[in-house]
Amino acid sequence: MSDPADLSACEARALIGRRALSPVELTNACLARVKRLNPAVNAVVSMNEDEMLVAARASEDKVMSGMPLGAVEGLPFGVKDMINVTGLPTTFGSLIYKDNIAASDDPIVAAMRAAGGVVLGKTNNPEFSLGGNTRNAVYGATGNPHDPTRNAAGSSGGSAAALACGMAPLCTGSDTGGSLRNPAAFCGIVGYRPSPGVVPGNGRSIGLFHFSTSGPMGRTVDDVGLMLSVMARADRADPLTPVVDGRSVWNPADFADPPRTDAARWKIAVTEDFGFTMTEGIIRRAFAKRVDYLRPFLSQMVEAFPDCTGADRIFAVVRGVQMLSTHLAGVRKTPERYGPNAIANVAEGLAFTVEDVSAALTDQTAYYRRWKTFFETTDFILSPAVTISPRDWHELYPKEVDGQKTASYYHWLSLAYASTLSGHPSITLPIGRDEMGMPFGLQIVGRRNEDAKLLSFAREIEAICNANPEMAFPKVDINALAALPPIASRPGFMEFE
Repeated sequence: MSDPADLSACEARALIGRRALSPVELTNACLARVKRLNPAVNAVVSMNEDEMLVAARASEDKVMSGMPLGAVEGLPFGVKDMINVTGLPTTFGSLIYKDNIAASDDPIVAAMRAAGGVVLGKTNNPEFSLGGNTRNAVYGATGNPHDPTRNAAGSSGGSAAALACGMAPLCTGSDTGGSLRNPAAFCGIVGYRPSPGVVPGNGRSIGLFHFSTSGPMGRTVDDVGLMLSVMARADRADPLTPVVDGRSVWNPADFADPPRTDAARWKIAVTEDFGFTMTEGIIRRAFAKRVDYLRPFLSQMVEAFPDCTGADRIFAVVRGVQMLSTHLAGVRKTPERYGPNAIANVAEGLAFTVEDVSAALTDQTAYYRRWKTFFETTDFILSPAVTISPRDWHELYPKEVDGQKTASYYHWLSLAYASTLSGHPSITLPIGRDEMGMPFGLQIVGRRNEDAKLLSFAREIEAICNANPEMAFPKVDINALAALPPIASRPGFMEFE
């Protein structure tokens, strides 16, 4: 067998089920990979190795005794440092919480443990997950495993980098404006943003706003489907999760094993910019190349996109309301304890009027209805996942895209928040490399609440692309990465202004 750390989650789980791989063996392989590669990228920021091995031995005992096994039995998983793991720090990437130790598990972590998962540790994110570059004043910067001088995107950059390095077969992520999809694209792994309510959450300050959601991250479509089947559950605490007679309206098993499908049967729209995003030329050219490659397999493919009128303004205002609900009091009280992105969020939110908010919420409803109408005659949309190729992580955020100035630190995330606004599920697939040699992420958007169908289609696209070495998922050069100096030795590692 090759190094167990390089197995996909589904491959490892199948071997564990057949007693051909020990959970302890897999756990030790992941720990060895962390020790070898984490200094170069700073993806995993806290761990409890002893507890991890205890959990792995408990899984091994279940396997050997013939007990029923959980869906993710024996699989290590990384946890973004925005949610609690008992006994580990939950810092949110903020100095305010640098000494905060969680007293209990977040429901997602509890569900993964109940299904046999083994907590690897916490993965890095920017302060309060604000931004598309994983840097903070507690743990420093996370580098891209394909080139640690470039950024891993954000805010789930630590999870994406850990997955690309083989530190764990699964990781949690969260997403508002692409926070798990963008790192997936930059690092060459798979990130899935589900429909609102599929993964219940207790972290949204405004529970009826659907912008923020947790989602699975893995190295294959089947991996994220497996993890989604555990994360999805009935929970009345989330007002966006429909629960009928104690059951979710979604069947979680459908995510783990979506039906096979013929990619040619579906009606596909393709767009490089949704009509409003500042997409970099490098990305446009890479996307066009992939569309040309896929065209023979997707016979009903046309250039089209939903009417996205007002997208930037709607996102800015509604997001601004969310940011005020979580950060206004703290920034007013102790502004010196917050980073530049949080300060900018509060200032922007305060600049909006009640009329602005009313108009944005009204416009978002119209936006959703236009997307609904578009999807009456379209099954999926293909687009780039991110507007730019990975850049130097010293750049807090892109100030310009091909000479056009960005309006804010999140403006460059517009390819992702186009679908966030409408609440449609979206997956990022790594499809080869761009002309800079960095991973290229393809975004596939499906109909709202048809998550199993989107996963099924994405799996077919994955297979089509992996059949061509030029389009296959890009791999990290493990030996080259291990030989690099620690990212902490690079100038600016802990600087954020």
